Amino acid sequence: MCKIEKLQMLYEGKAKKVYKTSHEDQYIVEYKDDATAFNGEKKGTITNKGIVNNQMTALIFSILKEQGIDNHYIETLSDREMLVKAVKILPVEVILRNAAAGSIAKRLGLEEGKIFKTPVLEFCYKNDALGDPMINEDHVMVLELATEEEIKAIKVLTIKINDVLKKFFIEKNLKLIDFKLEFGLYKGQVILADEISPDTCRLWDVHTNEKLDKDRFRRDLGNVEESYQEVLSRLKG
Repeated sequence: MCKIEKLQMLYEGKAKKVYKTSHEDQYIVEYKDDATAFNGEKKGTITNKGIVNNQMTALIFSILKEQGIDNHYIETLSDREMLVKAVKILPVEVILRNAAAGSIAKRLGLEEGKIFKTPVLEFCYKNDALGDPMINEDHVMVLELATEEEIKAIKVLTIKINDVLKKFFIEKNLKLIDFKLEFGLYKGQVILADEISPDTCRLWDVHTNEKLDKDRFRRDLGNVEESYQEVLSRLKG
């Protein structure tokens, strides 16, 4: 492979920076230690979060690729950087819930931790100015955020990803409570993008139900850095 040159920054979000490269169809993603919650109302820093999220995403995306689930990950460049395919992100966030936690527990009056008989799939409009509101498939069509075929592909991929991840995490003594995904278009195909990390997943210890994810930051539970490191350690072990 030819040497990749990092060029100008295309985008800076809450947790990552994205850069153009000397290859037109490849970007570099740099993971930050910045942490936000409640649509940016709470802000802080989690030491080495960028390193954990970069390594965990690389590991999980590699596993998903082995299971036939295409995604944007190409290779790890450094502790905080990875090379990815230049995906055009669809402005639809996908949430897959295996149990009640967070907003759905509050919204529907459910006991936190209640396991669902079947996974619950939700969509949100990826729009910071509007607070990423929840939407349904009709909204997606009206707002022209994605086509009907793209949404069908996203739903099929999300269920497959959930099946793979639940099995993988349980082997590491972690329960996958819920997670957020983003998808994009690459050469006309819908593929998985963004990240899978303690920022985007709720992960509980199988035996104690201890939260080992961003909820420790959201709820001021303490030991945030240690929990992120614990998740990575388990996955790599």
